Amino acid sequence: MLNQNLYIETDRLLIRPFTLEDIEPSYEMNLDEEVSKYTGDGGVVSKKEIERRIVENVFGDYKKHGFGRLAVELKEENKFIGFTGLKYLEDLNEVDLGYRFMKEYWGRGIATESSIAVVKMGFNKLELKKLIAMVLPGNIGSIRVLEKLKFKYEKDIIEDKQLARIYSLYK
Repeated sequence: MLNQNLYIETDRLLIRPFTLEDIEPSYEMNLDEEVSKYTGDGGVVSKKEIERRIVENVFGDYKKHGFGRLAVELKEENKFIGFTGLKYLEDLNEVDLGYRFMKEYWGRGIATESSIAVVKMGFNKLELKKLIAMVLPGNIGSIRVLEKLKFKYEKDIIEDKQLARIYSLYK
C-alpha cells in the first residue's frame, strides 16, 4: 500500500505516484533535448532505460523511503505532463526537490505550483526539517522557481562531473 501522502491535488494538478503507464510519456518527454539540457543525466538512451529508472529507482524509493518522484497530470487534460517530488540522496544524506515537465507546459507556473505542494508535503506530512534542490548554473528557469519557493543558494558541488548549485530550504 502506497503512502496516501503521495497523492496531492492542487487547483490545476493531480500529483500522484508513478505507474507503469507513465513509462511511454516519460520517454517522450525526455527525448526533447531542451527538457534534458539541464538534467545532468545525459538525456534518455532508450525506453528500456526509462522503464528501469521508474521500476528500480522510483518504485524502489517509494518502498525504501516512503516517498519519491511523483507523476504530474494537468487535471483539465487528464494526462501525464511531467514529474515533481522528493528524492533521498544517499551520497549527500539530503532530500532533494526535483521537477521536469514537457516543454509545452513551461512558463505556466506548473513547476512552482507542484513544488509548493510537494514542499508542504515534505515539511508537514513527512516531517522533514530541510530540503535541498540541485540545479545547473545555466538553468535560470529552475533557479527562479526555487527563489519563488524561498530556497536560498548554499554552495556549489560537483555532481555527475558537472558543477551544480545547491539551494536549501529549512522548515
